[in-house]
Order: sequence, then C-alpha cells, then structure tokens
Amino acid sequence: MLIGQDVAVLGAGVAGLAVARALALRGAKVTLYEQAPRIAEVGAGLQITPNGARVLAALGLDAAAQAMRSEGVRLADGRTGREVLSLDFAAARPGADFLLMHRADLIGLLEAGLRDLGVAVHLSHEVAEVREEAAGVDLVFAAGGTRRHEIVLGADGVKSRLRPRLNGPEEPFFTGQTAWRATVPALGTEPAVAVVHMEAGRHVVSYPLRGGRLMNIVAVEERAEWREEGWNHPGEPDDLRRRFNGFCPEVTGLLSRVSDVSRWGLFRHPVAARWHSRRSALLGDAAHPTLPFLAQGANMALEDAWVLAECLATLPLEQALPVYQARRRDRVLRVIGAANANARNYHLKGVPRLFGHAALRLAGQLAPRQAVERFGWLYDHDVTAG
Repeated sequence: MLIGQDVAVLGAGVAGLAVARALALRGAKVTLYEQAPRIAEVGAGLQITPNGARVLAALGLDAAAQAMRSEGVRLADGRTGREVLSLDFAAARPGADFLLMHRADLIGLLEAGLRDLGVAVHLSHEVAEVREEAAGVDLVFAAGGTRRHEIVLGADGVKSRLRPRLNGPEEPFFTGQTAWRATVPALGTEPAVAVVHMEAGRHVVSYPLRGGRLMNIVAVEERAEWREEGWNHPGEPDDLRRRFNGFCPEVTGLLSRVSDVSRWGLFRHPVAARWHSRRSALLGDAAHPTLPFLAQGANMALEDAWVLAECLATLPLEQALPVYQARRRDRVLRVIGAANANARNYHLKGVPRLFGHAALRLAGQLAPRQAVERFGWLYDHDVTAG
C-alpha cells in the first residue's frame, strides 16, 4: 500500500517518468534519480498505439495535444514505391488513439507531470551500486554518498545497474542489423502515415511529426559487424545515402535532405528471467529491451509503469512485485516475438520476397481490415481497466 511509502525510481526515460507519476498519484513519496545533467531527448519520433495512449490518459496527460493522429501504416516496395499493404487505423479502430509523437515531447509531457506533483528529481546522480537489505535498499552514487529507500525501481535501460544484481551477468548479441535515425524538415504534403519501404536486407520507415513540420526517418540495414551497443553514435549523411541507394525517389529524396544522422547497432537482450527481489523491480528496457520493428518500446514501458504502480498500490509488497512480473512477462514476450518477425519479413530476399509481397497484396484486397485486426491482441489491450 503506497500512502507515504518511500519509492526511488532510477532513470528519467519513458518508463521511469511514467511510473514516478503513477506512484505519486497513488500517494507514494517518490524520488527520481537520473544520471544525465538534464532530462532531454532529441531527434527521434515514436508511435503511441492505443494500448499506450490509454495509460497516458489514465495518468491525466493529454498526449494528443502534442502529437499527430496517425491514419495508418503503409508497406511499400522499396525500389518501386508500389504499395504492398495498407493498415487503415481509422477504418479498423475508429476513434482509437494512434499517435505520431516526437520523443522529446513525450518526455517533456511526462516530466511536467512529475513537477506538477512535486516529485523530487535529482539530476547528475549516477548509481554505481544497489545494495538491498531487509530494512531497505541503499543506492550508492558514483560521485559519492548513499541514500536509502524502502523500494527501488530500475527504469534505467539496457545498461541497468539493478538488472545484473537480479539476474547476474548477461551478454546481448548483435542481430546483424544496424539502424540510422534522423529528422528532416517536412515538405508539408506528407500524410499522417508511417510508411515502411522494404527492400532485400534493408528498410526505411518515415512519418511526420509536430504538426507535419518534421519527418522522422529510421533506416535499417543488415550489416555483419558492429562494435558497441547504443543508439547515439554519429553517422555520416553521405554514408547513409550510399548504403540506401537504389530505393525509389520518395526515399532517396527524403534522404537527400538529411544533414545530421545517428546510427546504432541492434542488439537482442533476453527478457529478464527475474524482474524483482523483495524490495526492487525492473521495468521498461531494463526488463525487456525491444527491437524497433513493432513500435512498442515506449508503449510497453507505459504499460509496465501502470501495472507496477497498481500492484504496489493494491497488494502487500511481498505479493505486489511477483504479481507484477506475472502480469507482464508473457505479454512482452509476445510483443518481442512479433517485432522480431517483422524484422525478418521487412528484409525478405529473392523468391520468398516475391511470394510474401504477393500474399500481402492479395490479403489487403480480400480483407483490408484484417491487417489491423490481427494485432487486436496488442492494440485493444487495456491495462488501466483493472
């Protein structure tokens, strides 16, 4: 039960900010620690699907006011630009919130929600060690000093300090894919649709942001080598254009406007076997890093945040954390499996590519709503319903 309970949250990303607000709304005394000197996120878009939008609404946050309403997803042949399949959100899920949002705007919205509730936010606080005892959890900071809290929640991403303590050392493996991301000024005529241009061993995703003023770009290629995990490695725009040559004019024209780009190797981490101890728990990427092929990383973080706060608010601590893991683990395993399948399907080559695209076109003609319906298990899920 949370009234006055002392909870520390590690990490000021989507998961950390969301769980901090969810806990504070339920009466907890929340302290958030972030290792960076400021809370910021630049240069990236994300897609909020109805399962995530419901959490933001339940948190009392109006994401739609800072986002564009997505009309759907269009899969297209990378070389010709010819449509392969269209997912029409408005027809299949009228009134549902499919949103295109700049990540910095979501972070800003969540941070403002914390400030409104008076949550203590400590920046430039890198946690070097987490020590759990029967009476509480001690956080040891890299710059010196220790603080004790009753409960500690690790929302500190793939390099989480808490996850190794719960699961031991783990080695992620490189998927053989490298991603590039950038934003460019929009032309102002682009529809509010996420377009996936698919080519053998490569694909490019693009969609508008901020009222149609920006275009978000994520380009993924199969690549044999990569040295370091992390998304914020600088890239060369000319190298991006060279690696994605041969695409249709819609894509090459978009890439011609890129002046600044980052790149990162895509690594696969296992879903954590153990998400919690007696007084600590993981959420978001710290528990289950997700490849970006189903647009669910932020949405799963939001779902985790709501469920974890609800369990802590309604159950004794010794029950709350095991129930939280039980409610979440199978779902994120299914989401990650679907994302991994998309990664394969986007990059089909040779005869499988020809047959795969032909099958998708036929399915789109015979049952146009089915493309969205097959993800009903994902989009219709509502963790806020109790």
